[in-house]
Amino acid sequence: MDVYLPIANLSVNGLIIVGLGALTGLLSGMFGVGGGFLTTPLMIFYGIPPTVAAASAASQVTGASVSGVFAHTRRGGVDYQMGAVMVAGGIVGTGLGALLFNLLEQLGQIDTVINILYVALLGSIGGLMARESIQSIRAERSGIPLPARKRRHHPMVASLPMRWRFYRSGLYISPLAPLILGMATGVLTMLMGIGGGFILVPAMLYILGMSANVVVGTSLFQILFVTMATTMMHALTTRAVDIVLASLLLLGSVTGAQVGAQFAQKASPVKLRLILAVIVLLVAGRMALGLGYRPDEIYTVAPL
Repeated sequence: MDVYLPIANLSVNGLIIVGLGALTGLLSGMFGVGGGFLTTPLMIFYGIPPTVAAASAASQVTGASVSGVFAHTRRGGVDYQMGAVMVAGGIVGTGLGALLFNLLEQLGQIDTVINILYVALLGSIGGLMARESIQSIRAERSGIPLPARKRRHHPMVASLPMRWRFYRSGLYISPLAPLILGMATGVLTMLMGIGGGFILVPAMLYILGMSANVVVGTSLFQILFVTMATTMMHALTTRAVDIVLASLLLLGSVTGAQVGAQFAQKASPVKLRLILAVIVLLVAGRMALGLGYRPDEIYTVAPL
């Protein structure tokens, strides 16, 4: 089923794009990640220009996040206070990311920067997650528990002023920490088309020290609003959002998110993290390979 993408200016198999959306939704519900970290590279591998892939993936992640947020809300897994602070930071970060995106596009370096960012971020995050997951699995098998962390949140977070109580997350920390975290994910969402969940989830656990039972739902809540802002910003500034591509992705992602949320409640969290880490490292390796060899067709597509 060939479908023409007007902004990307090429024809694609619609069923493959729907399948990518379903995979994104599954990851969104299982891990609390928007799934854009996987969707954007896979679309680039498929031949869609990086700028169009990143902009369109952000709009698709919005739909996947809506479905996931509803699923986690039903079981009380969303800290709306924490999420609101991160959304505020994310919207500011989206504006900063738009300025940076336009600057890199004018310099003709946006495609290269997107690929390099994916390799660096996915490689580092995936490596850390894999190491932590393997340590946890070994501890389970040996019966020797890992040493408890001395602090629930990072010392830098503890030193920030103006503390608030986030009751659902069980925290008493400065709102500046989630605000800055939200800004960082906003910039990355604008540049890379990711929801930011693959950074948010580990950061919320190990930097902010949030309770594990609200991390996934709160991450999706933040992703939902930040990707909405990102889509609007792309539509107004870069004009790289391909509505046909985003619609096909969305078609598969909404159902996938519901399935993923149900599966996440039954599967082992440690094994889920290891699976996610392996996926992240495989994508990073493929992106790194793509930076090092000469493509068959040397061209790029600039949005109108």
